[in-house]
Amino acid sequence: MQTHHLAQMNISRMLAPTIDHPIMTEFVAQLNIINTLAEQSDGFIWRLTGEGNNATDLRPYDDERIIVNLSVWESVEKLQQFVFRSLHTEVMKDRRKWFEKPSQQTTVLWWVPAGHIPTVAEAKERLTLLNANGPGPLAFSFRDIQPAPDSPINVSNELI
Repeated sequence: MQTHHLAQMNISRMLAPTIDHPIMTEFVAQLNIINTLAEQSDGFIWRLTGEGNNATDLRPYDDERIIVNLSVWESVEKLQQFVFRSLHTEVMKDRRKWFEKPSQQTTVLWWVPAGHIPTVAEAKERLTLLNANGPGPLAFSFRDIQPAPDSPINVSNELI
């Protein structure tokens, strides 16, 4: 039985001062489609939402231009399928039209006990940890995936 799920958060800093600025129109127009696709994807468990059934109205950072996306998935593979092998990739290809190029990691992954819904504060801590210390079992990226605590492979990738 799977005892852990994968949490992910990504942040982006808008080029525009607000989400309703004309620069953001095309991005906003795609939100419902992409969020529905996520919710219908194999392995999807939960996503953070605000007033508009997305999280664009939430501002967990002092910088009003930073928007956040937070979700939980059954596995890395299921999240990768959605992120890199669905219509979502088309939105990612256009991201520089709406968002600044980041100078540090903006996406963090970590394992949570099955049934746990992470808070934005928890996710922010994980992203800070990743940027301060690099990838490890508490915070990692798609490039440095760490095994789940219930995996037969431990954090050093050796068989238990």
